[in-house]
Amino acid sequence: MRIGLQTRLFFSHLVVMLVGLLSFLVISKAASHHLFFGHLDYLEEVGITLSETRSALVEGFEAAWSKSTLLAIAVGTLTAAGLSYWVAQRIVLPLFQMEQIARQFASGQLHERVPASDIPEIAQLSTSFNRLASSLEDVEHRRHELIGDVAHELRTPLTIVRGYLEESVNRQVEPSLGTCGLLVKETKRLERLVNDLQVLSQAEVGHLSLNLRPVDLRPLLCSLHQRFSSQLLETVTMQVQCTEHLPMVLADPDRTEQILVNLIGNAIRHTHAGKITLRAWSATGQVWVAVSDTGSGIAPEELPHVFDRFWRSTRLHAHDRTGTGIGLAITKRLVELQGGQIATESELGKGTTFRFTLPIT
Repeated sequence: MRIGLQTRLFFSHLVVMLVGLLSFLVISKAASHHLFFGHLDYLEEVGITLSETRSALVEGFEAAWSKSTLLAIAVGTLTAAGLSYWVAQRIVLPLFQMEQIARQFASGQLHERVPASDIPEIAQLSTSFNRLASSLEDVEHRRHELIGDVAHELRTPLTIVRGYLEESVNRQVEPSLGTCGLLVKETKRLERLVNDLQVLSQAEVGHLSLNLRPVDLRPLLCSLHQRFSSQLLETVTMQVQCTEHLPMVLADPDRTEQILVNLIGNAIRHTHAGKITLRAWSATGQVWVAVSDTGSGIAPEELPHVFDRFWRSTRLHAHDRTGTGIGLAITKRLVELQGGQIATESELGKGTTFRFTLPIT
């Protein structure tokens, strides 16, 4: 038969307190008798006659000591039992609460928290438990959001593909070249979404492999400038601003290029007139890279959400909503995996700047 923690704590405290009480009584009896008889001898030495009353005094002392001892044992035992029960209950109650809340977590109820305890060790355990609960609740919330966002993103291209296919089947006609082109476009959109989701998933759990080595950013920026110049509107120009002796950075060249491609593509989509600038400079032991545009900009209340998965500005026109909505989330995670940080500044109607850091070799 297994004995619970509370019962074991109760009996352990009770035994310790009773042993202490019995030790006190044994020592008290031995010492009190010695002291009492010593005091009687002293009284006889100073001339007080106790021969007739000595036995009566000893008997009275013995009776008084026995009664007081029984009372002390009774009161001490009750006090020890009550105090032992209170201490055991005080220690075990938070553990019982954690066990009950853990059961609620298992059933999907993640909002419960363990109350604070006056015992430092239990309080520390409660804090860690509540922090774990908050993390689980956040993960569950993000999971629900991700499922909803993915379902929303998949619904549109699948609906378009199904609609055209059903129309072709019902009318029993061959799809036109325009229809086939549209179907190819939507399937590419689905493929791009799945690929981005896979990269983001690997990056968030730290399973994305990185090939960190010294990288010279200047040739990379110039190469990207040449690649994207042909995609710009006639009203948009692109320029590169980079110092001649830019330090080498420790980075994955392919992932760094992916970061810049995401940021440049984002700038091109939102800039219909003006310029896009690629800049790189060194400061405080690291290299800064920035992609600036003079496009539509981002409202102040939307800036905190630009790196959220599937986030899109409500101010975008329909023709600007061509991305998967997770490019910036991937960008942020790729920067962090390489030991850097990313931030953004924007002013509505005047443009946006994304800048990130990479460590110097």
